Amino acid sequence: MEIPPEIEFKGFDASDALTARIQELVARLEHIYDRIIRCQVLIETPHRHHRQGRQFHVRIRLTVPGGEIVTSHDPGADETHEDAYVAVRDAFAAARRQLEDYARKPRSDYKRHRVPRIGTIVFLDDSGTWGWLEVENGRRVHFDRAVVAAGLEHLAVGEHVRFVEQDGEALSVDSASGHTQESTAM
Repeated sequence: MEIPPEIEFKGFDASDALTARIQELVARLEHIYDRIIRCQVLIETPHRHHRQGRQFHVRIRLTVPGGEIVTSHDPGADETHEDAYVAVRDAFAAARRQLEDYARKPRSDYKRHRVPRIGTIVFLDDSGTWGWLEVENGRRVHFDRAVVAAGLEHLAVGEHVRFVEQDGEALSVDSASGHTQESTAM
């Protein structure tokens, strides 16, 4: 984690044992997803009811690349959250489930730095609608007119081009003639 966990207690005095338990649970979250940037934990006793003892409310905020995961665990009607350790356990279990879901999803929604590669145009369709690039190690990348903004008529077989491929898509093609074209290669 880039920033040490921030643990805040409101409405009661913190114990070293409870703080240590929270730090242990934060470390377990890092084993699930090692790119957590920040973790904030708030434990408070928001209400004092006449018939119930002191119930604990726990909120966990995890900052991860591309967003935040917030878990807020309110006291239940069954009085189980009168024990701070139980309230913390339940909140971290919920945070773990959300973090596991986040870690499973593809992260194509945030930008990644891509280095342009060099390819050679090895085939252009006679109708001028699609073609093939050959890249290092002989792999071929398909592209078509719909993704080359300047049109295929400006490209020729044997021409070297720079392109960026992302998740099966080339974002741009820059030919030796110096003009840049937006392209998708599959």
